[in-house]
Formats: sequence, C-alpha cells, structure tokens
Amino acid sequence: MTPESKTQGTMLLISGPSGSGKSTICKRLLEDSQVVFSVSATTRTIREGEVHGRDYFFLDKEEFRAKVEAGEFLEWAEVYGNLYGTLREPMENAISEGFVYLVEIDVQGALQLRSLGEPGLYVFIAPPSFEVLEARLRGRGSESEETLKRRLGKAEDEYRERHRYHHVVINDDLEDAIQEVRTIAGLPETGSAKS
Repeated sequence: MTPESKTQGTMLLISGPSGSGKSTICKRLLEDSQVVFSVSATTRTIREGEVHGRDYFFLDKEEFRAKVEAGEFLEWAEVYGNLYGTLREPMENAISEGFVYLVEIDVQGALQLRSLGEPGLYVFIAPPSFEVLEARLRGRGSESEETLKRRLGKAEDEYRERHRYHHVVINDDLEDAIQEVRTIAGLPETGSAKS
C-alpha cells in the first residue's frame, strides 16, 4: 500500500458455524496484500510444524495472565483448559497503517467484542441450510457421529446469534460469498469473482 493511498483501516471480524466455509473465505481474503490476519495467542503446547508468531503467539499461563491484567487483549477465553486471546496491539498497528485486520473468531468471542463496543465490521458466514451444513461436515469424514451431532447442535445455537452481526453472508456459492465479504470490507473486486 502506498503512502498516498493510506487511509484508516478496519477490523473485519468473521465467524460462523463449523462447516460454513469461513476458514476458506478467510484464506482467500488473505491473498489480498491489503488484508492482515489476526494471530491469536494461546497457552496450549506448540504442535509439530507450527511457528510462533505465524500460527499463534505461544505464551505460558503466567505471560498470558500478565497480558490480561495489563489490558493487552481485545478478548480472551479458556477452552478445554487452555487460554486463547486476540492481542490488541497488532490490530491497532494494522488499522493505523490502513490495512483490513482480519479476525477469524468463534461466535462467543465475536459477541464478547461486540458487547465491549469494539469497532469493526462483524460478518456472520452462514450455510445455505442445515442440510447442506451437515453434508459438508459429513463430507470431511473426520468426525464421529457423536461429534457431528454436537457440532450441529452448536451450529444451531450460533446461527441464532446471527442478528447480532452487521452482515450475514450466506455461503451458497463460494466465489459469490468471497466477493460479498470483499465488498463489505471495502476491498476491490477480484477478477475471479462472478459478475
């Protein structure tokens, strides 16, 4: 981005149920040099192939809690005994430099940020129907029937919260959904989007 075109950026927050396509949409948005991805912090153990600062900021619990006390997180939560959170400083830096700061986050975290009045564009990615969502999850072939039922139940709970977002994008056609999110974020149209 050139200095002449530098304007105030924005936080683009994307969430939706598992299987809605939000991760795929986020990956495609990151192909744009104007988009910067939010790297979360966590206290969980680093896995093989992961890189500190790229996949997560890996912190021990004492470091994490010190950052919480210092107000350095936009939001944080405990999930299965590990702490996860979104750091404030990288977002503020990206926005001040005119970038779209992309935050892929669960519904609970999104609603926490919304209730705190954190400015940004809140986008809920929805499947065209729960039948399609179930077919997508089954198509992964990676979950037991019990896990699948739990995910579908959670998806229904998350879907009920969609009215609390600024925008709901129905991912019926991936290219159309990507273009709709790009438009919401004020990003230029891509050549691959349908007209």
